[in-house]
Amino acid sequence: MFDECTVFGNELHRYSIADGVRDKNVLGFDPYKVLTYKDRDVRQVVALEKAKAGSVQEAMADEGRKKVFLYYMQNVPMAGYRESNGTYVKGIEDYLPLSQYHTEEHQAMVVKDITDNWMILSQNYKFHAIFATGSIPEAIEYYHRFKETAPDLKVTTLFDPSVDNNGGAKVKEDGLLELIEDYNRRYGQDFTAASFAKMKKDIAARLAHKRPYERIDRTPDKEIDLLIVVDQMLTGFDSKWINTLYLDKLLRYENIIQAFSRTNRLFGPDKPFGTIKYYRKPHTMEKNIEAAVKLYSGDRPFGLFAQRLHKNLEGMNFLFEQIKDVFEQAGVANFEKIPPETSERKKFAELFRQFNDCLEAAKVQGFTWQKLEYSVVDEAIGNVHEVTVALNETTYLILAKRYKELFGPGPGTGGDDVPYDIDGYLTTIDTDKIDSDYMNSRFEKYLKLLHTQGAGAEELQKAEDELHKTFATLSQEEQKYANIFLHDIQSGDVTIIARKTFKEYVIKYVSRAKDDQIHRLAVYALGLNEKMLRNLMMQHITEDNINEFGRFDALKTTVDRTRAKAYFEALTGSKLPIPKVNIKVDNLLRDFILKGGFDIDVPK
Repeated sequence: MFDECTVFGNELHRYSIADGVRDKNVLGFDPYKVLTYKDRDVRQVVALEKAKAGSVQEAMADEGRKKVFLYYMQNVPMAGYRESNGTYVKGIEDYLPLSQYHTEEHQAMVVKDITDNWMILSQNYKFHAIFATGSIPEAIEYYHRFKETAPDLKVTTLFDPSVDNNGGAKVKEDGLLELIEDYNRRYGQDFTAASFAKMKKDIAARLAHKRPYERIDRTPDKEIDLLIVVDQMLTGFDSKWINTLYLDKLLRYENIIQAFSRTNRLFGPDKPFGTIKYYRKPHTMEKNIEAAVKLYSGDRPFGLFAQRLHKNLEGMNFLFEQIKDVFEQAGVANFEKIPPETSERKKFAELFRQFNDCLEAAKVQGFTWQKLEYSVVDEAIGNVHEVTVALNETTYLILAKRYKELFGPGPGTGGDDVPYDIDGYLTTIDTDKIDSDYMNSRFEKYLKLLHTQGAGAEELQKAEDELHKTFATLSQEEQKYANIFLHDIQSGDVTIIARKTFKEYVIKYVSRAKDDQIHRLAVYALGLNEKMLRNLMMQHITEDNINEFGRFDALKTTVDRTRAKAYFEALTGSKLPIPKVNIKVDNLLRDFILKGGFDIDVPK
């Protein structure tokens, strides 16, 4: 595992943290400055203080004061900077007293920002976060605020009780006892002030999901959502389950990179980067980050920072257009089936994986399928980017269904010899939640026209075409039986039942076909125990578990070898010895079960 500690000192020119990100050894960062005070209000406070005026009116009424006041309002940057000769030029934030960030107003805004965005950034409480404050009293104050305003959030605090951090020994002692008592009550422990070091180890184990908490994600009540710290855990602590760092303190140089790196351990698609949000003197902190990145990336920061939301949304649109082009060039309308050529399928697999990389990142940054239009401010240059996502969730789930069909089981899939680089994570997407209401409304419209006297042929064809377009939401096998069902309606071979949906009819047709496939294989081809075959096919069968408890071998013992021999000889047109018949039985039966059934040839 890449360790950011190796990038400091004389080794910087050899391997930097940016190199680690580009080599995919660690994740990049997605930092945001959050303003708890408006820049104009901060400027005005400093400008009035410098002009020795109690109000804007008082400052503007005197020429001397006015000159000073306007200078600080218009000419002084928010963050200080160092000139080429080494001279430091102060910024507005340099004039702010420390007490400016100890106020109830500031702390309440920080807590609100964290809690308002918790569900998205934590991925619905999947990941944990660290919140670093400027002092022990501040850490305790924030602990109290979270207890009051977000009691459901599992928060604890960690600091070195031996450190006299900004005074407040009584506050520290009382706060320590309170958080230990709360921790013991929540997690069923019995730590004391004397065993606080053991409590720190317990906290670290919970956050890292390490022994005895390896499977703690299955028991969320035992997890820690947010750990408040001062200095501890910002260096040396590693957990892939930490994905967000909140900062209400100023950091510089290696301390920035060390703290940020608590979030960048690899996890999977749900964690595309580490998110950082900083609140104290945000413009100064932004400058500090730029300086740290320049130094600790070997002045090659490319790839170190994640793309912003508008870039990820634009990336989704760009990749969707390419995916559309692959299907259109293959002559496939409405994404209704996988393109036929291997090269086309391979290209689709590659593009869909890239699309999901952008999608997962965008989700962490606030994107939802319920909102397709976004106005995103680019903090770096102040521009506003208007982006409309080019597809909706239904279209996305159709593409996900096609992607899953690349490797089967099912007709037209790659089977066992898939030439594509399949991402197992993407095959878990729940494509069953595609909204079928639209499909059913098109079905009802078509039925109404079909049974309306005088309905025009053109109007009826248009309704049928609209219904056909919705078939893309079905699997390729379901599409086959949807077309058969539609043909049966047109020929009058099916009776329509009120309030029964189109999908329900299709499922019935598929089920009936499966029954027929099983029956034909069991009775006409292999003469095996049909009930045993049905029971086996109702299980979640894979190549790895097909013969679990000897069930596949037991099924094969029920095969009528005489009938199977006659079946395969009729298919091949030649005599077959029993050993070859046994091989063919095994291959056919195994393939049939793993693919969920298929039509078999039954010679006359």
